[in-house]
Amino acid sequence: MAVKVTLPTAFTRHTDGRKQFDSTAENLSALLSDIDQTFPALGNQIKDEDGKLRRFINIYVNDEDIRFLGGDTYAFQDGDEIMLIPSIAGGC
Repeated sequence: MAVKVTLPTAFTRHTDGRKQFDSTAENLSALLSDIDQTFPALGNQIKDEDGKLRRFINIYVNDEDIRFLGGDTYAFQDGDEIMLIPSIAGGC
Protein backbone atom coordinates (compact mmCIF):
# COMPACT_ATOMS: atom_id res chain seq x y z
CA MET A 1 0.00 0.00 0.00
CA ALA A 2 1.23 3.48 -0.81
CA VAL A 3 -0.07 6.99 -0.31
CA LYS A 4 1.21 10.19 -1.91
CA VAL A 5 2.01 13.11 0.39
CA THR A 6 2.05 16.64 -1.01
CA LEU A 7 3.65 19.54 0.84
CA PRO A 8 3.26 23.29 0.36
CA THR A 9 6.26 25.32 -0.72
CA ALA A 10 6.68 26.64 2.83
CA PHE A 11 7.70 23.15 4.00
CA THR A 12 10.11 22.33 1.19
CA ARG A 13 13.00 24.01 2.99
CA HIS A 14 12.73 21.12 5.48
CA THR A 15 12.64 18.42 2.78
CA ASP A 16 15.58 19.37 0.57
CA GLY A 17 13.16 20.95 -1.90
CA ARG A 18 10.87 17.94 -2.28
CA LYS A 19 7.20 18.83 -2.67
CA GLN A 20 5.95 15.24 -2.76
CA PHE A 21 6.91 11.86 -1.39
CA ASP A 22 5.37 8.42 -1.12
CA SER A 23 4.68 6.68 2.17
CA THR A 24 3.48 3.25 3.21
CA ALA A 25 1.87 4.69 6.37
CA GLU A 26 -1.47 3.15 7.27
CA ASN A 27 -2.71 6.07 9.39
CA LEU A 28 -1.80 9.54 10.60
CA SER A 29 0.34 8.32 13.47
CA ALA A 30 2.40 6.13 11.15
CA LEU A 31 2.72 9.02 8.67
CA LEU A 32 4.09 11.31 11.38
CA SER A 33 6.62 8.61 12.31
CA ASP A 34 7.55 8.23 8.64
CA ILE A 35 8.08 11.99 8.37
CA ASP A 36 10.28 11.90 11.50
CA GLN A 37 12.46 9.22 9.91
CA THR A 38 12.66 10.76 6.43
CA PHE A 39 12.53 14.50 7.16
CA PRO A 40 13.35 15.16 10.85
CA ALA A 41 13.40 18.94 10.35
CA LEU A 42 9.86 18.81 8.96
CA GLY A 43 8.76 16.64 11.87
CA ASN A 44 9.98 19.32 14.27
CA GLN A 45 7.91 21.93 12.43
CA ILE A 46 4.62 20.05 12.32
CA LYS A 47 4.67 18.37 15.75
CA ASP A 48 4.69 19.84 19.24
CA GLU A 49 6.89 18.89 22.21
CA ASP A 50 4.59 15.94 22.99
CA GLY A 51 4.87 14.54 19.47
CA LYS A 52 1.31 15.54 18.55
CA LEU A 53 0.39 17.32 15.34
CA ARG A 54 0.38 21.08 15.90
CA ARG A 55 -3.06 22.74 15.93
CA PHE A 56 -2.29 24.90 12.91
CA ILE A 57 -1.41 21.98 10.63
CA ASN A 58 -4.36 20.72 8.60
CA ILE A 59 -4.32 17.28 7.00
CA TYR A 60 -6.40 16.60 3.90
CA VAL A 61 -6.99 13.16 2.44
CA ASN A 62 -8.24 13.27 -1.15
CA ASP A 63 -9.26 16.93 -0.58
CA GLU A 64 -11.27 16.04 2.56
CA ASP A 65 -10.26 17.31 6.00
CA ILE A 66 -9.08 14.28 7.99
CA ARG A 67 -11.03 15.53 11.02
CA PHE A 68 -14.27 14.73 9.14
CA LEU A 69 -12.97 11.25 8.21
CA GLY A 70 -12.26 10.16 11.78
CA GLY A 71 -9.05 12.04 12.52
CA ASP A 72 -6.32 9.88 14.04
CA THR A 73 -8.44 6.75 13.59
CA TYR A 74 -8.78 7.12 9.81
CA ALA A 75 -7.03 4.28 7.96
CA PHE A 76 -5.35 5.42 4.75
CA GLN A 77 -6.32 3.56 1.59
CA ASP A 78 -3.96 2.58 -1.21
CA GLY A 79 -3.59 5.56 -3.54
CA ASP A 80 -4.81 8.20 -1.09
CA GLU A 81 -3.42 11.68 -1.71
CA ILE A 82 -2.52 13.46 1.51
CA MET A 83 -1.78 17.16 1.85
CA LEU A 84 -0.23 18.88 4.87
CA ILE A 85 -1.41 22.48 4.94
CA PRO A 86 -0.42 25.08 7.55
CA SER A 87 -3.24 27.42 8.62
CA ILE A 88 -2.76 31.04 7.71
CA ALA A 89 -4.13 33.76 9.94
CA GLY A 90 -3.90 37.49 10.12
CA GLY A 91 -5.16 40.51 8.32
CA CYS A 92 -7.21 43.46 9.42
